Amino acid sequence: MKTPNYLQKGDTVAIIATARKISLTEIEEAVNLLTLWGLKVVVGKTIGIENNQFAGTIEERVNDLQTVLNDDFIKAIWCARGGYGTVQLIDLLDFTKFQQSPKWIIGYSDITVLHAHIHNLGIETIHATMPINIPLNSDEAKTTLRKALFGNQLKYEFPAYEMNIFGNVKGQIVGGNLSVLYSLLGSKSSIETNNKILFIEDLDEYLYHIDRMLQNLKRNGYFENLAGIIVGSMTKMNDNEIPFGKTAEEIILDFVKPLNIPVVFKVPFGHLDDNRALIFGRNIQLFSNVDSIQIIFEN
Repeated sequence: MKTPNYLQKGDTVAIIATARKISLTEIEEAVNLLTLWGLKVVVGKTIGIENNQFAGTIEERVNDLQTVLNDDFIKAIWCARGGYGTVQLIDLLDFTKFQQSPKWIIGYSDITVLHAHIHNLGIETIHATMPINIPLNSDEAKTTLRKALFGNQLKYEFPAYEMNIFGNVKGQIVGGNLSVLYSLLGSKSSIETNNKILFIEDLDEYLYHIDRMLQNLKRNGYFENLAGIIVGSMTKMNDNEIPFGKTAEEIILDFVKPLNIPVVFKVPFGHLDDNRALIFGRNIQLFSNVDSIQIIFEN
């Protein structure tokens, strides 16, 4: 995997919107944060415009993203928010120059489309908080993003969770939002999980749909040769009037327990204020035991 150049003080970060609309006011704290880190900021043309729920038309969003992908002076692209809409752009983009001179793509949730597609191009990306979230984010969410961007090692230790499956494994971490990964199946953006560590998280889904999505991932071979699984936040799950009968974590456990690989749950990555950074495409060591979880990224 190619690692984009780590940032240095004075480098430029672009903030753009690929999905839902967002105002300039809503990214102010993110701009201030980047400035505090000694970085320059370019605000994309998609910030502050709207087309119904979107940050401009498909053409406007494609043009904005393509411009910053091709700009040699921009060293990282920070997607302003998720929602829905990034998949509308993915087949209209030209990644030729980006592949020759890669830069960090940052975001989560709907930005999983970019993470997955770019992973298949052999380039690392950063799954982390976004400008819309900065006012409510924990210090760790912001600090770990800075560490990832500036090349400091990411190393996490969390308390064990009762559903965890123990074991130690090393592999490349891939994944993102479960609903988005599910939606990419069968496309050229669908990721290969062979011998990798799969990360998943989700928000505001019905429990039966969690089961449906996992059934489809399983039938598409996602779980056949996994090295390990990391389950982040499964936030604000919904149920029907007649209960499904299991939590999101219990549903996932039913699928992964027969695999006999390390599995960890309820780690702070995803739709929560303490959304810590992950570098997709990077090799990690995953340790799961009775006392703790450790996730250590190679540097």
